[in-house]
Amino acid sequence: LSLIAKVTCNCFTISDGELQEIGVGLYPSLSLLNHDCRPNCVMVFEGTELQLRAIQDICPGDELTISYIETLSLTEDRQKQLEDQYHFLCHCQRCESSEEDGLMLSGEGEKCRLLKEALPRLEGLKAESNWEEMLEGCSHLLSAVKGDVPDENLYKLRITDMALDASVHLGRWEEALRYGVRTLPAYSRYYPDPHPVHGVQLMRVGKLQHHLECTEDALDTFRQAFTIMKLTHGEDHPMTTDLRMKMEECRSELDYKSSSKH
Repeated sequence: LSLIAKVTCNCFTISDGELQEIGVGLYPSLSLLNHDCRPNCVMVFEGTELQLRAIQDICPGDELTISYIETLSLTEDRQKQLEDQYHFLCHCQRCESSEEDGLMLSGEGEKCRLLKEALPRLEGLKAESNWEEMLEGCSHLLSAVKGDVPDENLYKLRITDMALDASVHLGRWEEALRYGVRTLPAYSRYYPDPHPVHGVQLMRVGKLQHHLECTEDALDTFRQAFTIMKLTHGEDHPMTTDLRMKMEECRSELDYKSSSKH
């Protein structure tokens, strides 16, 4: 049991370039790093190779920190997850200030509860890959709350993201783009740049814009993503290389359109 507990506390979730979980690995040297809910480093995978990358200026002697968990959650929920899984109570600056909790819970109370209570059912539909029913449920909820709950509300953001995923799986590209664009201001707020999660979300939206021939918008979105991901993933990461190619495609298409007008 002692060995199992040690492995559980020190293993890392392996993710693909788009940060989707694909496995678990044990990396002993990186297990020495401590947690912070606003860390100065992030972990990015290339295959099973784990890369540690700085996302803030770090002075000699400063401690390197990573986040052990997904940080898009309320202070109380983050602390509970860390205590349950890693057996410590987090007292980082973000947890001590709880500064973002008010924004994450903003909106009309009854409608916020409606969104929160709907999440387990929607997550169940996602686990079953029941995209049609999931999208219908998300769309109905988002229409019901409208402007009474801002897009920065945590539960509304999660449901908007689920609507994006369902729309992509169903090939409803216009809907997917509409939902994706709605998530970007909140992602920028909750994942301060440079952060890989914000970069990947921008890349997803850019691909939708490009597919729908919104080429100028796509190029602008890809540029924003590249500014982030060349730092978080590195210039040579396959995702960054793909992004560079997407930008070149957009430029070529815009040049062709411009020349054909003359």
